[in-house]
Amino acid sequence: MENSISHTRETLAGVNHMLMSKPNVVATGIGYKRTGGKVTGDLCIICSVETKVAAAGLSKRELVPPSVEGIPTDVHPTGPIHVLKPPTGRFRPAPGGVSTGHFNITAGTLGCLVKRDEKIFILSNNHVLANSNNAEKGDIILQPGPFDGGKVTDDTIAKLSEFVPIRFENQSGGCFLARGISGFFNFLARTVGSGMRLFAVDISHMENLVDCAIAEPVDGSDVVNEILQIGTPSGVAEGELGMEVKKSGRTTGLTNGVIEQVHATVRGGFGAGRTALFTDQLIAGAMSQGGDSGSVVLNSENEVVGLLFAGSVNTTIFNRIQNVFGKMDITLL
Repeated sequence: MENSISHTRETLAGVNHMLMSKPNVVATGIGYKRTGGKVTGDLCIICSVETKVAAAGLSKRELVPPSVEGIPTDVHPTGPIHVLKPPTGRFRPAPGGVSTGHFNITAGTLGCLVKRDEKIFILSNNHVLANSNNAEKGDIILQPGPFDGGKVTDDTIAKLSEFVPIRFENQSGGCFLARGISGFFNFLARTVGSGMRLFAVDISHMENLVDCAIAEPVDGSDVVNEILQIGTPSGVAEGELGMEVKKSGRTTGLTNGVIEQVHATVRGGFGAGRTALFTDQLIAGAMSQGGDSGSVVLNSENEVVGLLFAGSVNTTIFNRIQNVFGKMDITLL
C-alpha cells in the first residue's frame, strides 16, 4: 500500500499544476475512488471542485481527465473553500452558527434563514433576539453579538420583527382559594419562626412550547442560506428517539449528539430568579454551552429538527422545529 501511495504521490506532484489550473478545481489529493456513491479500495487522485458540472458543459481543457499516467481520478464537489473564522467573528454575509444578539444582551447564535410571505428572516431564540421579552419590534440585532464586540454603529445586521413571549413562572399567581390557603399556612410558619413559605402557582398558564424570535435583515446580501461547517439545510424532519443530530453554534462550533429523550417537560432558568416551564421538548447529550442558544439542530441528512435554547453540563435541550415554525408561521428558506 505504501508503495502505491508513494507512486501516486510522485505522479500527483508532476500533474498537480495542470489539475489546479482548471477553472473549477479548488484542491487535489490522494484518496479512494467512489463509485455509485460508495467508497472503493482503489487509490486515485481526487480533484475537489466548487460545483460539479456535467462533462457536456465543459471544454476539453476544463475537463478533469478520467486518469493521469495510468492513475484514475475522481471529482468531489466541495463548494468554495474558505479559511475558517471563529463563530464569534464578524461575517458578511453571515451564515447560521455565528454570534448574534439583541443590542442589550451578551451573545447567542444565529440559527438559520426562514421566510414568511416571501420575506426573509433570521431565526433564533426569544432570549437571543428579543432579550427575554424585554424588547420591542424594530430593535437592533447585531452580528457579532455585543459580548463579541458587535457595535450598533458598525455591526447592525437586522431588526427584530416578532417573538413568541416566554411565560415565566409567577409565584404571585394562582386562584383565589389557593392564595388564601397558602397565605394561612405562611402565617402559621411565621408565628413559629419557620423560614419555609408556600406559593400559589397557576400551572396551566405557565407552559411554553418554544423560545423563538425572528428578525428581518437590513440588507439581504448580509446573510447567506448556509450554516457554518454544515452547509445548506435540506429540509425539516421530526426529531425521534435515538436520532443522530448536530449543530453549529457560537461557543462550541460544530458538535454531534443523539436524541435521548422526546416529549420532555423542562424547567429552565433565565436569570434574575426567573424560570419557565417548557413542554414537548427534545433532549440530547452534552453538545452545547452558553452562547450556543439559537442554533438549529439537524439530522445526518441536514434536515432541521429543532431550535436549541437550553442545556446543562450533561444535556442539550431544543424545541421541536415544527412547533417553532407553527408558532411563528414561517417556513425554511
